[in-house]
Amino acid sequence: MGENVKVIVRCRPMNQKEISNKCDTVVESGAYEVTVLNPSARNAPRKSFTFDNVYDGLSKSETIYNDMCYSLVESTLEGYNGTIFAYGQTGCGKTHTMQGDSNLMNEPSKGIIQQCFDHIFETISMATNVRYLALVSYLEIYNENIRDLLIIDEPVTTSKNPVNHLLKDVPGVGITVPTLTTQAVVNAKECYNWLRIGNKNRITAATLMNEKSSRSHTIFTINLEQIQGSTPTHPMLGGIRRGKLNLVDLAGSERQCKTGTFGERLREATKINLSLSALGNVISALVDGKKKHVPYRDSKLTRLLQES
Repeated sequence: MGENVKVIVRCRPMNQKEISNKCDTVVESGAYEVTVLNPSARNAPRKSFTFDNVYDGLSKSETIYNDMCYSLVESTLEGYNGTIFAYGQTGCGKTHTMQGDSNLMNEPSKGIIQQCFDHIFETISMATNVRYLALVSYLEIYNENIRDLLIIDEPVTTSKNPVNHLLKDVPGVGITVPTLTTQAVVNAKECYNWLRIGNKNRITAATLMNEKSSRSHTIFTINLEQIQGSTPTHPMLGGIRRGKLNLVDLAGSERQCKTGTFGERLREATKINLSLSALGNVISALVDGKKKHVPYRDSKLTRLLQES
C-alpha cells in the first residue's frame, strides 16, 4: 500500500504580519528535502525531512497539480478511488492550495479542486463511445458531526441543536452517508457553483493565528459512473465502471497557547486535533507493510476516506 500514498510539501511565503514583525525564515527547500532551522540557537543542528516532492514559496498550484495530482484524477476516470488532501498547522495555506482565492473563475487563482473539475470534464467532453454520469456531494465534519453543505437552510451544529448525518456501510456500495444531498453535474462550472454554495455554509472563526480559521474538515466528493458503449465489432462490450474522488480541505492542527482559543473554539480544536491524529495513524499503518490492522474507525474522517 505504501507506494499508493504520496506526500509532498509546499512551503508558503511569509504573510504580511510576519513581514511586519521581521520574522526569520526558518525553512529551506530542495527538490525532495525540507530543512528546518532553529533561529534561537545558531549552533543547533538542522533537521531535514525527505518527501516525494517539495515546492517552495514561489510555486504555482498548477505545477503541483500537473506533477502530483494529474495521474490520480486519470485513475478516477478509469474507475478507481482516490483522495487529495492538504494537511498542516492552522494558517499554513491549506485552503489556498486546495481552493485558491475567493474568485473561483479567475484562472490564476484556481486551486487543486478547481483544476480537478476542469480536468475531469475536459476528459469527459472528448470521450467517445463512453457515457458518463457525474454526481457531487459536499460535507463538513464539525465536532465529529457530519453536516450537509449543499442544503442551504441547514442550521449550524450546536450542543442544543445537533445536526448529524449518519454513516452507513452499504453492501455493494461501501461507506456512505445516505441522507447527504447529491447533485448531478454536467460541466466544471456547475461544480464551481456547488463548491461556492457549500463554502458559504462552512463554519469558520477567528483565532490569533488565522483570522478565518476553518473549524471543520470538508470533503467534496465526485462520483463518476461510466458506461462503455457497444460497437459492431464488440457488441457485448458494455459494462459500468465507478470511480470516486475525494477532495479534502482539512482544518488546521492547533496549539492553544498560539491560537488563544478557549470555550467553544477550544472544544473545536480538541476534536480537530484528535481526528488529525487518527488520520496520521491511518497513513502510518498504510505505509507500514507489516501492520495488518488499519484504524479507520477511530474518526468520522478516516471512516469516510477508507475506500480511497
